[in-house]
Amino acid sequence: MLKLPISYGRQFISDEDVQAVVEALKSDYLTCGPKIAEFENAFCEYVNAKHAVAVCNATGALHIAAMALGVKPGDNVICTPLTFASSANCIRFCGGNVKFVDINPKTYLLDLDKLKETLAASPKGTYKGMVLVDFAGYPHDMEEYRKVADEYGMWILEDACHAPGAYFVDSTGDKVYAGCGKYSDITVFSFHPVKHITTGEGGIACTQNDEYKEKMALYRTHGITRDADKLERQDGLWYYEMQELGYNYRITDIQAALGISQLKVARKNVEIRRELVRKYNEAFKDIDAIKTPYEAEDVYHAYHLYIIQVDDRLGLYNFLRENKIFAQVLYYPLNLMPYYKQFGNKEGDLPVVEEYYKHCLALPMFPTLTEEQQEYVIGKVKEYICK
Repeated sequence: MLKLPISYGRQFISDEDVQAVVEALKSDYLTCGPKIAEFENAFCEYVNAKHAVAVCNATGALHIAAMALGVKPGDNVICTPLTFASSANCIRFCGGNVKFVDINPKTYLLDLDKLKETLAASPKGTYKGMVLVDFAGYPHDMEEYRKVADEYGMWILEDACHAPGAYFVDSTGDKVYAGCGKYSDITVFSFHPVKHITTGEGGIACTQNDEYKEKMALYRTHGITRDADKLERQDGLWYYEMQELGYNYRITDIQAALGISQLKVARKNVEIRRELVRKYNEAFKDIDAIKTPYEAEDVYHAYHLYIIQVDDRLGLYNFLRENKIFAQVLYYPLNLMPYYKQFGNKEGDLPVVEEYYKHCLALPMFPTLTEEQQEYVIGKVKEYICK
């Protein structure tokens, strides 16, 4: 029987996940315990990272990443406009200024050519870094962005919340996984329920840099340390020091236990997503009125989202909702949000992302989407588009 409604994304919690959480609840630690380090190590193995710092959500991960990178009041940082607010807000949290650069019309990622134009138009040193978002699960060719960053003395913060398991093949033939840190300085992931891996709420920041890791771990927990080698005095085992102004961004052992369990099927679930994409693409390939996602040959897209573009987006959106299909629109250009318009951003500044927004629609995409449900979605999309 067809199960309705169908959302654009949803979590799946298996019996194994439930058992992992139950065991954590029955353990000696509910927070600040051994499951957190276990989860961090497991995630490092998944994305080929050296270090990971798990926190309460991806916004917190972005914030401590920006702090570790040294963002200060007045620093100028480049960001894509096609993202959730946190990608840019983390710079504002630190007092920095955000410069939005338009997207590539094929990949929907921050446009490399426009990035180069923006940087060339100002003296070197004007921009301290860039926040690159692997939108919908499409990984940046970080090798190319790293060349630009190095030329201008910039750091790279990669927001890969949509892209755990994604990779591109670099000039050496290596599979460069989002989060491995071969070209980016820090990479952040989300564990919100609609993402590939969920801990209910949660996030993680990955890096190859020892100093960044130490700073982020400190910022995660009030700026407090008990590390005897770092203390200014030694009063006893009870003693701790607040050495920086930090935050309470800790994740719990309960969440970490769920994350560890979810990681065990993460690669399989990405392949299921990609199979769903193949079915969507095949169904829509002969319909000129539907633009399907682009994927280069050297890219392994993780497909957090399956986004089509159509002329009558509002009509299709409403028709699908009437038929219990809850497609989603992601995202309204961040530069045009009221908060960011106060800094001089206005309509017409970034025409590609504005045109994208007029036509984009995310269809249901999650590993437990059944064949019957997907065929129903495809049928309703065709019914409206081909009427």
